[in-house]
Amino acid sequence: MTDFTMTTDADGVATITWDVQSKSMNVMSTEAFLALNGLIDQALADAAVKGIIITSGKKDFAGGMDLNVIAQMRAGGAQAIFDGVMQMHHVLRKIERAGMDPKTLKGAKPIVAALPGTALGIGLELPLSCHRIIAADNPKAKIGLPEIMVGIFPGAGGTTRLSRKLGAMMAAPFLLEGKLSSPKEAKGAGLIDEVVAPEDLLKRAKEWVLSATDADLVKPWDQKGYKFPGGAPYHPAGYMTFVGASAMVHGKTMGVYPAAKALLAAVYEGALVPFDTALKIEARHFTSVLMNPSSSAMIRSLFINKEALEKGANRPAAADQSVKKLGVIGAGMMGAGIAYVSANAGIEVVLIDASQEAADRGKAHSEGILDKGMKRGKVTAEKKAEVLGRITATTDYAALAGVDLVVEAVFEDPKIKADVTHKVEAAVSADCIYATNTSTLPITGLAAASKRPEQFIGIHFFSPVDKMMLVEIIRGKATGDKAVAKALDFVRQIRKTPIVVNDARFFYANRCIIPYINEGIRMVAEGVEPALVENAAKLVGMPLGPLQLVDETSIDLGVKIAKATKAAMGKDYPDEAVDHVLFWMADQGRLGKKGNAGFYAYSDKGERLGLWEGLDHKYPLDKVQPSLTDVQHRLLFAQVLEAVRALEEGVLTDIREGDVGAILGWGFAPWSGGPFSWLDIIGAARAVEICRGLTAQFGPRFHAPALLREMAEKGETFYGRFGDEKAAA
Repeated sequence: MTDFTMTTDADGVATITWDVQSKSMNVMSTEAFLALNGLIDQALADAAVKGIIITSGKKDFAGGMDLNVIAQMRAGGAQAIFDGVMQMHHVLRKIERAGMDPKTLKGAKPIVAALPGTALGIGLELPLSCHRIIAADNPKAKIGLPEIMVGIFPGAGGTTRLSRKLGAMMAAPFLLEGKLSSPKEAKGAGLIDEVVAPEDLLKRAKEWVLSATDADLVKPWDQKGYKFPGGAPYHPAGYMTFVGASAMVHGKTMGVYPAAKALLAAVYEGALVPFDTALKIEARHFTSVLMNPSSSAMIRSLFINKEALEKGANRPAAADQSVKKLGVIGAGMMGAGIAYVSANAGIEVVLIDASQEAADRGKAHSEGILDKGMKRGKVTAEKKAEVLGRITATTDYAALAGVDLVVEAVFEDPKIKADVTHKVEAAVSADCIYATNTSTLPITGLAAASKRPEQFIGIHFFSPVDKMMLVEIIRGKATGDKAVAKALDFVRQIRKTPIVVNDARFFYANRCIIPYINEGIRMVAEGVEPALVENAAKLVGMPLGPLQLVDETSIDLGVKIAKATKAAMGKDYPDEAVDHVLFWMADQGRLGKKGNAGFYAYSDKGERLGLWEGLDHKYPLDKVQPSLTDVQHRLLFAQVLEAVRALEEGVLTDIREGDVGAILGWGFAPWSGGPFSWLDIIGAARAVEICRGLTAQFGPRFHAPALLREMAEKGETFYGRFGDEKAAA
């Protein structure tokens, strides 16, 4: 059965229904596009057909393009990509013109898109080629063009059509930011034409088809005298728009995201030429982006690998372990956040703290998030009451009766955690899984306090819990498969992305991010201009410079981690130079953003003003500053070498988790696809060469691991050796 089928009713209205039988959400494949093309030809050639409705047989319209199609196109090279994109343009242009006379612009058959739900990517580009878009009033539906989020841009006419429909400025949030809208929001923004009750969708679509006139079927850009909304680039208003857009794009992307620059170029150049020429320009820029290794790495990590991990790619074989009732111990920011995301996902939660006041304060955290949602129109009063009704705030461990998972989120102190473990295990059933939320303490050591170490596991949430998508699951030496399956099923329930790693100090994420922070602090101590350190990081795609990041996480926390690490490592401790700076900052009372004083200066309202001038007085600047590239290499290799060591030592067992975890966990240069993808982009041999130079200048922390050296000698890539070669193609 094909993905598209067509029926024609007695009134001459043909309905083309998109329904991919093998998937829960429609995605476009090459074969499906050919089938759609054939049905459009058939309907346009049939004199009995007066008009066409394109709709979906599912609750949603479409989730976008099947990314396997993009991988196949890329494998064929630039010409294959360009030809494939132009073929899509040809079909969508056929829909848009619908058989009209090119001279009189009359005689077309009306074609309407009827969207029952979500329409993303090609799922909106196809409707944009239709003469009218009608959507069902479905608040859960999302309409938009999110391609930029995975390293490409709308290449099936979406960029050209939307910019000509709305103008460059109004289209920018949807094209450059991947903004998604509800049907009503989409209508208000001009993306679609109508919103109707779900039960009236096809009825209204048919009414429109039968009443449409020739004038209704001619797109503005096909009419004589068409003017680009907001002004074309050579118009004074348009000139200002494009200059501003260029500055905005470069300000947000720092020049490292090729898709954003290519998209802006396609809109700018396309606005200067006729529509069909603009489509060719869009196709050429799309081809250049797809041939860029950054885009394929982003697609692989942020879409293919991320989705695979969320579906349980590394889940042990075990019966369904979905959580029915959750216990959360500790109602601070972490515990309160875990309680909120769990209750919001429909799980009954018992939130326990030492005092009722603290427990109630933890529940109030959920109320605060829900209140913000209500102000934005995203949460109803009923939803708020429902979520809060699932959270029981108490001091009584007896309330844990019936829970099947406990997440402990108390202070990072082994003694306190051990005490909580004893109290919980005395109150829960023998088959309850116990998870400790910790960012630094080895799980195996904490599990020593448990009577059932095989049911003891680490779950590391990132702050703020409601916003951060990654959850790091840590398997201790004794942790059993059931506990891992339970943790993975729980993370899926709360709609986050899991990675599973083996036990070691700092696990994976903190193991990589702490050296990044430390390298930035080392450079300050060496006399490198702090602004150079911070801007070098941002110019290579890191969301925060290392100094701002330590301010955000707090300097006193850094001191605490440093002291604990030094106590554990003894004479092998490598970061004395960092501690001199960090401890001095703490002694000055500069504890970071929370204290309105850190590496940055802050206003009384907590606004970041700029780097603190006192740094220059304590650590005078060298007369000769390093190059931007040298600073960037230090910051990047401080992270990626730890990722390689984690893989080499078996802490990390899947490079997909290493890449996805790095991007979602601490924002590692998303344009690169993650540390392993980045090493594949530059090549192992080049990486080893850079390491040699860094080691000679700055010491053994930059020594290339044996695995990386071996891969350089053999000419291997990480995804060629450890991953799916097809995904890497």
